[in-house]
Amino acid sequence: MKEWEALRQYWEENQDLWKDSAKEKQTFYQAMNKKIAKTIYNFTNYKRISDTLIYQMRTTHYIEDNGDVYEEEQLDWREAKIVNGNIVEDQPSDNLSFLNKRQQMRIPIDTDTNRRFNYDRRKAVQYADRWWNDANPEYHFFEVNDCTNYISQCLRAGGAPMRGQPNRSEGWWYSGDNWSFSWSVAHSFRWYLSESTIGLKGKRLDNPTDLLPGDVICYDFQGDGRFDHTTIVVRKDSENMPLVNAHTNNSRNRYWTYEDSMAWTPNCEYIFFRIGNDD
Repeated sequence: MKEWEALRQYWEENQDLWKDSAKEKQTFYQAMNKKIAKTIYNFTNYKRISDTLIYQMRTTHYIEDNGDVYEEEQLDWREAKIVNGNIVEDQPSDNLSFLNKRQQMRIPIDTDTNRRFNYDRRKAVQYADRWWNDANPEYHFFEVNDCTNYISQCLRAGGAPMRGQPNRSEGWWYSGDNWSFSWSVAHSFRWYLSESTIGLKGKRLDNPTDLLPGDVICYDFQGDGRFDHTTIVVRKDSENMPLVNAHTNNSRNRYWTYEDSMAWTPNCEYIFFRIGNDD
């Protein structure tokens, strides 16, 4: 039996593993007067290591939203142990070192750090959609938590200037095998946006409806003052609420609150940032 056939058979025989999650997702959207019209699960065979198959499980929800339909997608890395052609064990995977196929690039650091930059929201969103489900080989990939690294790449694609090299505690920058804490750590990134007065900076907004595509949301899931996730707004729904892209877990057009995430708690705090010089 081929690996794909074994994988399909495993998930057909273990439908309860995803049906409960699908019901919770439907309830989540019904509370917002939306409906999941259809859900499709796809598998991508990515890497075979000995008796372990590392693969992507891609879930696509077709969301009915006030007469319109949009796709929400999520990508989960999983690993299945195969014995005699059968799946005997399956679990989430963080064995993703093979994704670090990056080139050793030295990305130029901007020298004119005092200039106002024209943030290209369209390019930032295009980048977010291009790389939401993959790792750009020009950058390091963080196996455990790649969310802020991905958002930083999106902002850079939109023209955000880098500064502070080589001090990892200063500025916001990436070059070769080194980068600032603010480039890759959610909590550091949140404070950089708040405190920066030149180049890339963030203006705090009060309401999610004020956000534009290309703006950023920072999440403190526990409400303990330590921010642990970052997303980028890519679209707005029929109620003018943000839909976001993210890494870890990789998501596209996800509803911004993350209340359907296992990481979310009722104490979750959000900060909404306007990026660029828009008033």
